[in-house]
Amino acid sequence: MTAQIVVVGSANVDVVVRVERRPGAGETVLGSDTVLASGGKGANAAVAAALLAAEVALLGAVGDDQNGELLRTAMGKAGVRMDLVRVTDRASGAAYITVTPDGENTIVVSPGANSDVTVRQVDSAADAIAAARVLLASLEVPIPAVERAVEIAAEAGVRPVLNLSPVAELSPQTLAALDPLVVNEHEAQWLLNGPLEPERLLGLGPKSVVVTLGGRGALVVEAGGSTEVASPQVRVVDTTGAGDSFVGALVTRLAEGADLVTAARYAVRVAAVSVTRPGTQRSYPTRGEVPDSEGMV
Repeated sequence: MTAQIVVVGSANVDVVVRVERRPGAGETVLGSDTVLASGGKGANAAVAAALLAAEVALLGAVGDDQNGELLRTAMGKAGVRMDLVRVTDRASGAAYITVTPDGENTIVVSPGANSDVTVRQVDSAADAIAAARVLLASLEVPIPAVERAVEIAAEAGVRPVLNLSPVAELSPQTLAALDPLVVNEHEAQWLLNGPLEPERLLGLGPKSVVVTLGGRGALVVEAGGSTEVASPQVRVVDTTGAGDSFVGALVTRLAEGADLVTAARYAVRVAAVSVTRPGTQRSYPTRGEVPDSEGMV
């Protein structure tokens, strides 16, 4: 069985606490009860795509522990293929998340088993990558493995998409293969070492770029110019994982043959639904829950 989308990325258990405000240096604040949930940028995007009816496989690693079992069960239940996921002796990755009443969050990630994703593992999955329509990668796993996956995809004519989060330097060869490179405003400014200038992003090498703008939507940058994609206005409950739902939806539509602007318009609607609900993967909509216009249902 082949997958339309192969996601190379992380799987983390989210350890979530809601707080009235973030603590300052040396300060302790009381929070809510702890909630454990399946997360990680790779797993989140894969689940978002699977819930939107895409055939998707995750290439990643989890630990041989309770958290690893939680992750495998949650992703499998959502419809993500797990045969490319490696089980290692390291503890499963974890993300420690605080959420404030305005829905904003801060996150500290402990990579754990995600650090065990290797070039060799990617090479062993070369046939699965080559049989896909889209490869999606993010950077909570080692960069050499990500760059090798992009190389395999590009050589096979598979569309490589990379979410540059957390932000890091990539080789010119990897950047040149991406279609698109996905970044948020802060990541774009880091790449440019200055203010966001869309044409300069293309000058870094990728064939196209999508800049996510939070509640304002997204900016699609292509050789022919830039297109602003507005987001529906919604009541925000929790923004955790919204960017991952965006890229999961984006690659779902790209795998179906949509152009980049059309895919981005769909992705902002999916992300807008996700922020109206608490949590990460449990906030993601199914295909039937996504409005078919920019107005929310």
